[in-house]
Amino acid sequence: MTEPLFRSDAYARTCEALVLTAGPEGIVLDRTVFYPTGGGQPGDRGVLVAAHGAEIAILDTRKGEGEAILHLPAADAPLPPPGTRVSARIDGERRYRLMRAHTALHLLSAAVAAPVTGGAVGELEGRLDFDLPEPSLDREAIEAKLAAWVAADLPVRAQWIEEAQLDARPELVKTMWVRPPRGAGRIRLVEIEGVDLQACGGTHVARTGEIGRVRITKIEKKGRQNRRIAIAIEG
Repeated sequence: MTEPLFRSDAYARTCEALVLTAGPEGIVLDRTVFYPTGGGQPGDRGVLVAAHGAEIAILDTRKGEGEAILHLPAADAPLPPPGTRVSARIDGERRYRLMRAHTALHLLSAAVAAPVTGGAVGELEGRLDFDLPEPSLDREAIEAKLAAWVAADLPVRAQWIEEAQLDARPELVKTMWVRPPRGAGRIRLVEIEGVDLQACGGTHVARTGEIGRVRITKIEKKGRQNRRIAIAIEG
């Protein structure tokens, strides 16, 4: 099991950790700040630094068996033996760009009253697909909503509920394409005060004011009922 420190502190950039296993499938630590690919958000990149100063480049992070998180090293990187103490350090600037974009997409999902059928988080960009049979999207009106919520500098908080509570409130799962992981008994929710509340395991900024100006770069038809909205963030 890997303790996911990013769940409680998305701003943490480094931590001390112990290597549990290391092999061709990846390196598993007892704790990490590296977010694994999931929910449309890419996995973190960074380095593992051993006590003697040797660095192992981590090119991606993925979910492993059970609660393990796999840190994927470069192909020619030496693998640290189990029991090695390392400092795990993510690319903090890249993570912050992803956090801003992920939070902006939560705002976008609140601005468009339709189920979400797909999406992807990028660095200061992203997209959501909506189940909308008619092209009734008003770009200027959506951008105005996003701008108002960013200007309001609303707090963004995480909270936890029991799985049974989520079953009683299916509206908290906005995405039709992915479901929150189950089996642990609890589900993580992300709330943007007064605007949005939904199940999500990703990393987010603490306040909407950190996002910056959000522009809609494209609205296009993707299939009979899907409408895709792509966004970009300035700054």
